Amino acid sequence: MKFLKNFNNNAALVVDDQDVEWIVIGNGVGFGKHQGDQIDDQKIQRRFVATLKQNVDIDAFQDLKPQSFVITTKVVHLVEPLLKVSFSDYQYFVLADHIDFALKRANDGIDVDNGTVRWEVKKLFPKEFHAASQAVDLINVTADVILPKSEVVFMTYHFINAGSDGSKLQETIKITKLISGIIDIVQYQYQMHLDPESFNYNRFIAHLRAHLRALMVQRVSRSNGTGSELDQSLLQLMQVKYAHAYATVERIDIFLQSKAGWRLEPDDKVYLTLHIWRVTHRQKSE
Repeated sequence: MKFLKNFNNNAALVVDDQDVEWIVIGNGVGFGKHQGDQIDDQKIQRRFVATLKQNVDIDAFQDLKPQSFVITTKVVHLVEPLLKVSFSDYQYFVLADHIDFALKRANDGIDVDNGTVRWEVKKLFPKEFHAASQAVDLINVTADVILPKSEVVFMTYHFINAGSDGSKLQETIKITKLISGIIDIVQYQYQMHLDPESFNYNRFIAHLRAHLRALMVQRVSRSNGTGSELDQSLLQLMQVKYAHAYATVERIDIFLQSKAGWRLEPDDKVYLTLHIWRVTHRQKSE
């Protein structure tokens, strides 16, 4: 690979033998290089095609401090085996950009308060939250800073995003808030606190995450639901046999309409009714 442009000492634009341009990341990879110089492959820690999708301007790389790339690479190496995820090129850049800005905010003494979201995120995504806590500790030690506690939440969102098949970060945040609202409705309706450590709770959360992402995709693609194909007798059975759970689903339907403009189809209501009955019924019996 031949050197084309230096973003900073740790990030450079290069071209391979097939004239494909790449952005390469590595400690000192672009230091002292001139156009046409050969790049030391041993210094490349990460590479990706320069024509990034999702409207990322590659010139934005030159605004990121070299230290931010070093730290991002360390964080990715820490988190990927912990959560069994793989950061895409775009997710890596977004994380580097976030860490760069977080370090700037810390140096300026600015804390972006996230209110009550922290405890919700910790309950809903305990593995990602734990990994985020470790990542923040790593950043603090490496950069000799003290990031505010709110950074753990923001980092958690990035890690959820890394394991969510390319979903955008704002979608993850939106779904997190919707799940939190649904949990509140279920607990209020049943006058009970769900155990976030239980297997059934975590299975319920996994179902909600998958289902809400499906609803989001349907709305974005403007595809119609398949509720008309559902046997209406099955829906009637849910209303009779699981009356309390079904009534809770009706409240959730109203909540989703008001917060996201999403309407549950009959088959959505059936599956959600069963999941609510299971998570509440099994907790009572434990």
